[in-house]
This record gives sequence, structure tokens and C-alpha cells, in this order.
Amino acid sequence: MWLETLAWVVAALGVLASTSPAPQLGASIFADLTPAELRAVRSFLLSRPELGLAADRGDSLASNSLFLVELQVPRKSQALQFLDGGSPRPPRLARAIVFFGEQAQPNVTEFVVGPLPRPSYYRAVSYKGGRPIPFAARPVTLLEYELMHRRLVELTEPLDRLLRDTTGFWYHNCSQRCLTFSDVAPRGLGPGERRSWLILQRSVEGHFLHPVGLELLLDHRSRDPRRWALQQLWYNGQYFASAQELAWRYERGELALARPPTPELLFSTYMPRGHFGTGTPTDVHGAKVCEPQGKRYRLQGNLVEYGGWRLALRLRSSAGLQLFDLRFNGERLAHELSVQEAVAFYGGSTPAAMQTKYMDAAWGMGTLAYELAPGIDCPEVATYLDAHHLYDAAGPVRYRRALCLFELPTGVPLRRHFDSDFRGGYRFYGGLEGQALVLRTTATVYNYDYIWDVLLYPNGVLEAKVHATGYIHATFYTPQGLRYGSRVHRDVLGNLHTHLLHYKVDLDIAGTRNSFETLDVRFENISNPWSAGERVVQPRLHRQRCRSERQAAFPFGTALPRYLLFSSPTQRNRWGHPRSYRIQYSSQAGRVLPRGWREERARESPPGRYHLAVTRHHEKEATSSSPYAQHDPWQPAVDFESFIRNDENIENQDLVAWVTVGFLHIPHAEDVPNTATPGNAVGFFLRPFNFFDEDPSVASRSPVIVRPRDPAFAHVDVQRWTPASPGPCVSAEPFGYNGTYGQE
Repeated sequence: MWLETLAWVVAALGVLASTSPAPQLGASIFADLTPAELRAVRSFLLSRPELGLAADRGDSLASNSLFLVELQVPRKSQALQFLDGGSPRPPRLARAIVFFGEQAQPNVTEFVVGPLPRPSYYRAVSYKGGRPIPFAARPVTLLEYELMHRRLVELTEPLDRLLRDTTGFWYHNCSQRCLTFSDVAPRGLGPGERRSWLILQRSVEGHFLHPVGLELLLDHRSRDPRRWALQQLWYNGQYFASAQELAWRYERGELALARPPTPELLFSTYMPRGHFGTGTPTDVHGAKVCEPQGKRYRLQGNLVEYGGWRLALRLRSSAGLQLFDLRFNGERLAHELSVQEAVAFYGGSTPAAMQTKYMDAAWGMGTLAYELAPGIDCPEVATYLDAHHLYDAAGPVRYRRALCLFELPTGVPLRRHFDSDFRGGYRFYGGLEGQALVLRTTATVYNYDYIWDVLLYPNGVLEAKVHATGYIHATFYTPQGLRYGSRVHRDVLGNLHTHLLHYKVDLDIAGTRNSFETLDVRFENISNPWSAGERVVQPRLHRQRCRSERQAAFPFGTALPRYLLFSSPTQRNRWGHPRSYRIQYSSQAGRVLPRGWREERARESPPGRYHLAVTRHHEKEATSSSPYAQHDPWQPAVDFESFIRNDENIENQDLVAWVTVGFLHIPHAEDVPNTATPGNAVGFFLRPFNFFDEDPSVASRSPVIVRPRDPAFAHVDVQRWTPASPGPCVSAEPFGYNGTYGQE
């Protein structure tokens, strides 16, 4: 597929570039590893006897196992020296995560492996600060989930009669009408713990909306599942020390029973029901996106070109969408734009709800990009890309249609003007149709589906946006729960939560050395120069140069200046202004924990602590989160606060913007069956601010200009540079979908 088509011939020949490489060759240094490269890294590490890696972990957590292999992105200095000419191609390297579970003191270690395609060495690497990664902080594997299920079959045996009688479903020895569970995190209340609250649910379509009123606290820290035990149970508002105690209370008739209704008519399904009041048809196709003269964008390997835009893309296994070397009209605007983290912090009256503080990078967001459905997730005419991941698997796994690209008519002109003559006519009409190229992927993290978009506009504007949809995270309804959400069905509470989405934006505005300032307005009260004795109150510009990292960190709870400008200190446009780009927010983000709370250090830093933080670029500060923060938020591997603690100077430096957007979601009845996308989208724009001498979209050949030919407006002159008619706009290709992903 698309990743496998990239050629590494130049690297193999060791060619030194004397000029800038061809765009496709330059983009390829950021391309995800091919299946062959993933297998080569795995085979090499398995061949090293000192690592003692098991080729097949079997049923044991007490083994040394390879968890993740993905691209190790070249250092920025190496990449720019190659991309801008004169230096060799950076060596192609891999990042590998190994769980050392067989050791007396188990741990997690990350390695850099290279060079590809034939690796010959590996070396251990650490995050800034060098703190070892505890074994208890590791992400949960499919094997651990399977062992949890097996252990629950044994541990819930005393509850078999209670569950059968009250729900009609059961967990012990189940083949049909089964119960399942959703687990929450963090897994405990302090470092080293691995205790998970589990919500039991009926295993039906949309099981997230079918809690049965029982939550279990399972201690699964030991590498021996036989030692795993239930420490507490919550049933319909009451706590119990053991399954035996709960069963005994039931047998004695001392329980207030939770009896959710039988789910024959599923309210959680997508099956149509009800009618619209207008009677307008919905059993025919609606409007569609079409490309009457073919595609106006180009995709070569991982290189994307559209209008003035050019960039390299990848879908990293650990955190999702990542773009590099973003250029407009040949000028680099950013070295990197990438998703770093997605946080969802909940409140509730049940133990699982009050413990739910999700940090989704720990779940491998890139590997959760399942197949996109043509005509629904993306237009039928979109270009679909597969992805390959080696994540908690014995080899590369192919994910069909994990990303898509398409040109989108925005439905609103990019710009237009009707020049009235104020006498019933006009002098001219001019308009440029609105279009953008959309890069899209998704991440289905348990119940929630995030739709990650990057939109490229022909006027040099980039928009990063995420929609939240999918099922709400629900718990069993009790009257106490109404303090924490809404009752959305008879026995279902939709719990309030805050979504925070975090991005890294490594801007290079007219060069790698930039400065940062804010621009807003203040009011002045001055004498009226043209009317003696009168006063004029008016806005004036107020600039605030941020000279250090602390000055450029904007915490939640404080007003965010409306113009956030990254400027070249040396380059100016034709009109004398510093060439700049602006970050513009579309967000309702707010704090999710009070400052200083024990989990705030990781949970809030940076996704929940700052709207924006601007730091100097350092290779040791490549990411703001890690796969381990979810399970050890008390001693995080990445301490973002250390990025700004030394308060470095940021004037005329290589700068990185860490951007957090988000919104509060108080679930309501209309979130059943799913949260809808309208109103649940947040993001930010990168907009030129005196970077150009005029709107660069004037280069487009898509405007229409209409001028009257005579005073009576009987005839008009129409100027356009595209065909007068777009032509037929329908594709006859039927809908198709596969939905599988697996090793090839």
C-alpha cells in the first residue's frame, strides 16, 4: 500500500545531496515504517540474546516482550540540514518499547534501533530527567485484558445467581446473554499500583449504555494472575468488601436490587426509529462531494501537495496524526504539527466514574484509527490510505483506510463582494469559491470516537480541528448521580466530563528563529483633534513582547490574548511589518483539576494547565506526554513543567507552541445513542498576519468576476478561468466496506 511504495534506494546508495532533495525524497524521511522495516526491527531485537525477548509471550506477563515499534523521527537539525541541502540523508531509525517482565525488578525500556532497512545496533534512551519507567506504568496489553477476563470468570462465580436474577445476563461460564466490562484509569491512587475499577455491562450493541449496577475493583499488579483479587465492589449505591459478602446479602434479601430492563428493544442501536415532523425524504441520498475535472491535489508516498501547500504526513502508532515540513509557496511555516494527547476527566457518584481520568496516548491513539467508511466518514471520492502498526502484536498489522484526503467545498465563499451602485444596480460582483483540502483520521478510544482533521486553505490558512462523537461514558443511575450529569435512560447516567486535546506546533516563520508577542486592544480617552473641548474614546493596539517561557505560558482561568503572534525578527513584508503567523483558538477549554492536586502534575501538565505554552525547541522535549502517564500520573515520565521551569529566553529563538483546546460536555438525552458532531468540535487556526504582501489566494484560477456591459444591465461580462459548467457530479461505484485489520 501507500507506505510500502516509498523507495529507500537513495539511502542505500548513500548519496549526498548537494542541493535540496526532491520533495518526495525529502518527505520520505518522515514516512512511517513499512511492514518490512517493522519485521526487520522485531527480528533483530529477538535475535539479541542479552534482551531475552520471547517470540510468543503465551499466557505469561512475566516475560520480556516487544510492545511497540515505530519510526524514530530524525532530529530537527539533521532533518533541516538534509531538506535544505548540503547534508546527507539522516539515518532511518526505529523506536522500540520493551516490557521486561521476566526480571526480578521488572521495568519498561525504550530503545532506538538502526539503521534501517538492516538494523545492526540498539541503544537505550530515556525521557528528560532520566527517570526509569516502572513496570506498573506500562499500557495494558491484549494479553492482560484476556487474563483479567479469565480471572473475573472465577471471581464473579459467587455473584452468578444475583446477576442472572436481576439482569438476565451473567459473567461466569457465559456463552450467550453475557456480561462484559469497561475499565477506567488511572489504576490506583499512587505510584506502583495497578488496581482497576471495572463497570459491568450487558454485552449488547452499544454496551457502554447498559451498565447493570455493579462495579468491581480488581488488583492486577502481580505478574501472576492467580494472585489477582477483588478488593471492593459497588452495587447500586453500596460498597462491599467481597463478592461473597454481596452474594450473602442478596441471599438474605437485604439488597436494594438494580433491575435494568431487558434490552430487546435497544435504545443504543443505530436502527432508525420515529419520524421527522416535516415528512421530507431521508430514504434517498443527500448531497455529495464530487470532483468534476478530477483531483486537484497530489499524493506521492507520504508527500501531500495542494494549491500552495506541501507537507509530509504520518500516522504514528503512539499518538496519531503527525505532519512535518509544512510549506506554503515553498516557504516552511512549521517543522511539525502533531497530536500529543487527548484527556477526558470525569465526575460521578460511583467509584468508576470518580476515578475516570483518561489520557488517551496510553491507549495507542494511532492504532485506534479503524476503517473509514466511504460516503460517511469521508466522501466517496476521497483518497484512502492504509496504515501498518506493530503495537502489542507479533508482527505488523494492516489497518485499512486509516486516513483519507479529500477536497471539501466549504459551502461559503473564501471571499466575495457585491459592489452596489446604490441605485438598483452594481458595478461588479467578484467571488472565489471556498474549498479546502482535508486530511482526516479517527481514534476510537473505547466508547469515544475522535475525528482528527487538518484543513489546508488556499490563502495560507491551516485549521486543526477535532470532533468528538461515539458513545458517552455512562454509569448506573442513582439519585445521587444527578449532581454529576443527566439521566439519559431509566438506569443510565451520562457523566459530566471535560475533553482536552493537546497539540505540538513547531513553527518556523520565515526561518527557525522567531519571537512571540501578543496583540490586543486597550481603550484610550483623548482630546478630539477636530472638535475643541470634546473627547474621543477609541481602541488602540496593545503589544506585549514575551521575552521568556514563563511570560508565554497562559494558564486556564486567565484571559487569553486574542492575537498570538510568532514573528521573524529579521524579515518584513513589503509594508514594513514583521512577517508573522497567528494562532487563533476555537475552544472552550478549562481546568480539570485544582492546581497542586496530587494527580495534577501529569493530568494537567500541559493539557489541563495551559491554553498555550511557548518554549524553546529542545530534542529532549520532543513530546509533552507519554504512553505511561495514564498509569503513573503521580510520577510522570514526561514532566512538562520542566520545559518552562528554567524560564529560558524566547526572543529570536527556535520556538514551539504547545496548544490545548477542549470543551465541557454535560451529557443529555440527545447524546443517545451517540454524541453528535455539531457543536462538539474544537481546534485552532494558523493564519498569516502580514506574512504575505496580499492574500496569496489571488493566485487561484477559480474566481468569478461579473461586470455589467451596459447601463440597463441587460448584458454582462463574466470572467472565469475554469470551465463554465462543472459537468456531471455522480459516482456510480457502490458502497463497500471491509472493517478488518490484521497481520498479512
